[in-house]
Amino acid sequence: MTHLQTAFTNLGEFVSELERAGELLRISAPVSCELEISHITDLASKAPGGGKALLFERVGDSPFPVLTNAFGSERRICMALGTDSLDALAQRIERFARLSPPKSLRDFAGLLPMGLDILKALPRKTSNAPCQEVVLRGEQIDLSKLPVLKCWPGDGGPFVTLPVVFTRSLETGRRNAGMYRLQVFDRNTTGMHWHIHKDGSHYFQEYRKAGRRMAVAVAIGTDPAVTWAATAPLPQGIDEMLLAGFIRKKPVRMTRCVTIDMEVPAEAEFVLEGYVDPDELRMEGPFGDHTGYYSLVGDYPVFHLTAITHRLNPIYSATLVGRPPMEDCWLAKATERVFLPLVQTIHPEVRDFWMPWEGVFHNIVVLALKKEYPGHARRLMSAVWSQGQMSFTKAVALVDADISLKSPRKVLETILNEIDLESDVFISEGILDVLDHSAPDPLFGSKIGLDATKRHPDERKRPLRQNLPVPPDDVIEKSLGEVSGLSTFHCPLLETRNRLLLINFKKDGKTPGRSLSPGLLRDPALEPFSILVLFDSSIDLRDYSLVLWKVFNNVDPARDIVKLNGRIVIDATAKGIEDGHTRPWPGDIHMDPEVVRRVEGRARELGIEGFLAHNS
Repeated sequence: MTHLQTAFTNLGEFVSELERAGELLRISAPVSCELEISHITDLASKAPGGGKALLFERVGDSPFPVLTNAFGSERRICMALGTDSLDALAQRIERFARLSPPKSLRDFAGLLPMGLDILKALPRKTSNAPCQEVVLRGEQIDLSKLPVLKCWPGDGGPFVTLPVVFTRSLETGRRNAGMYRLQVFDRNTTGMHWHIHKDGSHYFQEYRKAGRRMAVAVAIGTDPAVTWAATAPLPQGIDEMLLAGFIRKKPVRMTRCVTIDMEVPAEAEFVLEGYVDPDELRMEGPFGDHTGYYSLVGDYPVFHLTAITHRLNPIYSATLVGRPPMEDCWLAKATERVFLPLVQTIHPEVRDFWMPWEGVFHNIVVLALKKEYPGHARRLMSAVWSQGQMSFTKAVALVDADISLKSPRKVLETILNEIDLESDVFISEGILDVLDHSAPDPLFGSKIGLDATKRHPDERKRPLRQNLPVPPDDVIEKSLGEVSGLSTFHCPLLETRNRLLLINFKKDGKTPGRSLSPGLLRDPALEPFSILVLFDSSIDLRDYSLVLWKVFNNVDPARDIVKLNGRIVIDATAKGIEDGHTRPWPGDIHMDPEVVRRVEGRARELGIEGFLAHNS
């Protein structure tokens, strides 16, 4: 990979470098921003290596091209952040995180280069703003001229999916840059989907309490470091533009908006200026979200535009989210790697951590722990559940420090070999991400901790479990056939102490999966299996990514896990009233078959035959 001394000043520079590196596919054939771009992007995202970044040059009636999947591979996310590897970037962060006060002039001199790096990172003001080469106000404002994507068939409308949203605290004056989707309602209003836990929402509550309008600016198509920084889980009050400047090794140039008192990146492609009224809410959604499900409708603030500004020849930047792997997985991977040194400053016993993509960033985290005393694993679980954005995590799994988290199979085998299902499974409760749909109530529910570390000498030894021989398929089939609704099954080929049995369950709307658990756990023929997992009848049990995605997303640990004599049943089916789940259960995201047929019938014209071959 070509080493980059700095990152990019603007999106156009990044696009040019992607093309020079063979990482960009230009699509000159006409396409629609309603679903067609989404399907092509989904095919690219799921191709080996993340496919290519896509530049759609003729999008409906819009004069503006659309860029998608720009961050969607390890190589492209590294290019975006100007680094040879994400770990190399993390090492830059680590040098600052581990600074000690100088004890001599020599020590002080050694700190000077780092001080210069900080000075270079500070944002700068400018009146020379390419983002304001074209200024539209009043009746000139028309969001329908922008190629805003309708991403999935069940979406409530078109959504701006890669916006950097700038707000300012009424109390402290501090700036925040976050990424919150915008549903386009009409020519000059959108929804403002900031979650209750986000800084933008915190600031909104300050304005709401004061009864004042809140100025908001939205930059679309920022340089890649700014875009990533807007997604980073920084502590409240820390300026994301400072982080972007540090990543770029040069400051982000900021300019004042033309109609509101707010600064935005001068090199952005588009800027939407406006305000949010504290007393105005509107129904927003549904939206095909990064969980792979449609997030539910809800009341959110309304963003009123007072101006649209843009470059003379801007590129509209967008992303598509859905069932992983998608482009946002690589943005999250960068966060995982870059923030490891910061996690280690608080918890030095953590050697590494990993957020499996199937857990959609907030459903599971795996940590490699250097265990030092009895109960250390339990203490770390509690710490994770009380630490910033990590507090939303539903499942925490701990393994020893010598286990490589870069080998998912090794991690899974370690957990299944080490864990004692009676003493190493800890059910708690606490705050959950707003997108968690499995809990009976929104925003709060049960959590699960798994301690797969080796026992400390002062901890009780795990009981030995006798590994019984796996019964023949016909014996398993006979046992399952005696239970109404159970059909196909699969035993993953894992030689572990705790064996898995995956089972399809055809739900009838009356029988909860939980009610089957005692019978399954008492059946002598199924005793060789420590963990039995129920899935809906449509789930391919041999698609392990799909299986893990369903387990991580569909399980409320307190309700859906039944334990008996050191064995468990997990109900990973979709829940309904019969399961005691009274709030709506979201549907899986699927593309419209007609769009699939239409796009794939034009594969040669679009230049996407290679993506089709890999996804077939």
